[in-house]
Amino acid sequence: MKTSTLAALVLAAGTLTAAAVVVPGFNPVPTPTYAEAATGTLVDHSAYDKLLKKHVNAQGLVNYKGFKADEAAFNQYLAQLSKNPPAASWSKADQMAYWINAYNAYTIRLILDHYPVQSIKDIGSKIKIPFVTTPWAAKFFSIGGEKMSLDNIEHGILRKKYDDPRIHFALVCASISCPRLRNEAYTAAQLEKQLDEQGRDFLNNPAKNKISKAQAQLSKYFDWYKGDWEKNNQSVVKWVNRYSTTKIDASTRITYLDYNWNLNKQ
Repeated sequence: MKTSTLAALVLAAGTLTAAAVVVPGFNPVPTPTYAEAATGTLVDHSAYDKLLKKHVNAQGLVNYKGFKADEAAFNQYLAQLSKNPPAASWSKADQMAYWINAYNAYTIRLILDHYPVQSIKDIGSKIKIPFVTTPWAAKFFSIGGEKMSLDNIEHGILRKKYDDPRIHFALVCASISCPRLRNEAYTAAQLEKQLDEQGRDFLNNPAKNKISKAQAQLSKYFDWYKGDWEKNNQSVVKWVNRYSTTKIDASTRITYLDYNWNLNKQ
């Protein structure tokens, strides 16, 4: 990394409060290079599904102490993920479900490794340089024999490979302003339904987005990831209207809500 770029990022670290911030023209997160098998055994997410149903409530809040108590079962599921990365023969839906579940499960694992914490942002270096020293940049798990970070999954795989902005409704960074953590695992068979449900839930939750015809106070996701929402002749307005019961248009004043990084705990 050039010295000037690093210096700029350090200077910005005091104001860039989200690991999810995408600096225009600067996304250094590489796509992992684990050896993708031609064929492979699909991961069974049912053990994870059972844990989510047990320890996540209808509002998406997590009983982290409960996950701690079931740590052995949780670690067995994570071991399955680690040993069985997606293969080329898997369907796109199977691959996406795998990576979304992996992101959310390893986020829970990260919180458990440091529990109790008030916020995921309390983990790691006090100076948070996006893509460098945040909790999301830490390579604390392995998949297919390669050390990985949450950033690798989100930016290096899901955003780069699958080009579906609905992932932003599904990935949960353990914070109050995140989308609701489903109390079920994502599966290939249900993925389309699950992602659309997440979009409706997120856009119509006044704690996440406050929408009226005259003014829309949107989640910072629509600011941070504006480029994603504008791909394929789409726009923030079109995506909002796809899921919000209150419709907006070009005359609607759009602002962005402050992000609440407090832990999404019960």
